[in-house]
Amino acid sequence: MPIPTCLSRLLACGLLLASSTLTSPAQTLSKTDQAVFKPKFIKQQLLKTTKWQLAHPKHKVTDWTNGAFYSGVFAAYQTTKSRLILDSLMAMGNRTQWKPDRRYDHADDIVICQTYLNLYRLKKERRMIEPTLEVVEKFRTVPGNEVKNNGIAWWWCDALFMGPPVLVKLGLIENKPEYLALNDTLYQQTYRRLFNHQEHLFARDASYLVNAAGEGKKESNGQKIFWSRGNGWVMGGLVQVLQELPAAHPTRGFYLNLFKEMSSRLIQLQQPDGMWRSSLLDPAAYPGGEASGTGFDCYALAWGINQGILDKATFLPAVQKAWVGLNKCVSDEGRVGWVQPIGADPRRDFSAESWEVYGTGAYLLAGSEVIKLK
Repeated sequence: MPIPTCLSRLLACGLLLASSTLTSPAQTLSKTDQAVFKPKFIKQQLLKTTKWQLAHPKHKVTDWTNGAFYSGVFAAYQTTKSRLILDSLMAMGNRTQWKPDRRYDHADDIVICQTYLNLYRLKKERRMIEPTLEVVEKFRTVPGNEVKNNGIAWWWCDALFMGPPVLVKLGLIENKPEYLALNDTLYQQTYRRLFNHQEHLFARDASYLVNAAGEGKKESNGQKIFWSRGNGWVMGGLVQVLQELPAAHPTRGFYLNLFKEMSSRLIQLQQPDGMWRSSLLDPAAYPGGEASGTGFDCYALAWGINQGILDKATFLPAVQKAWVGLNKCVSDEGRVGWVQPIGADPRRDFSAESWEVYGTGAYLLAGSEVIKLK
């Protein structure tokens, strides 16, 4: 499909900016910007933002928003080894009795189980894993409302962060290959419905699909709507699946190729300030950068570099710009701002004062990988 002139110019600009930094990326950073990559600074930021967010709770603990937040908090613990963070994680699990939210068949309601499983690997206490095992087994064997109402269980792209890591982690912990197989089946259903092979991005859900006649929701510039945070959810979920799957696992190649494909597309859509806009293909209509989508993308790209999956010369400049941009969104007290509110589509109604727990989670995940860059 031909790329419109305005978009081709944007892509060319982005690629030129990336290629100009290939020889020595560090030389392009000011001293101020270089400081945000120092391990001491990153650890201080992870601690500060975690403490601020823990002191400002916003939702039910088992809500999907906190599932994303606590995924980041666990990554912050792994990075800092802070006893305060670990104690807060254990207190959260004990408070919820290690249970997910109420809907057994809805991916949003099991995302908190990612953190339970991570903590189980540290503590090896069965009480921490039994509720997750129970709900996943019910999900595997009992048809639920999501499939009845939508045809597939994971009908929105965000679900690819919420559900797959839980199924894969649990399947490996419990040596239950049927959970990995279930994840493959459900993931493929979502991929076939929502992935756009021309743009190499996911639609948020079926309501954003444009048919062969060009009919469907579009942005003001005529482009299809691809939500930044939605695709960030997918990227973050891919990292957590790939972290788990053994190298020889028969379906690992699918996730790996998808990760590479989306990574290559996303760096073309990054803006000069290092941030991604809420709507990926109409950045001019969304002048402010958005921290939650940017945080997930920064996390994923940095992880890809650290694992030797993504070419460092090509992707490091994008990660550097993203991390610099993200740290400009953190207030002195540790609030991660410029986070789009809860929604299912690109929005403009946010500012430096706008925060959400998943924005902090994305920032923590990003920092946990940026600190490993060499």
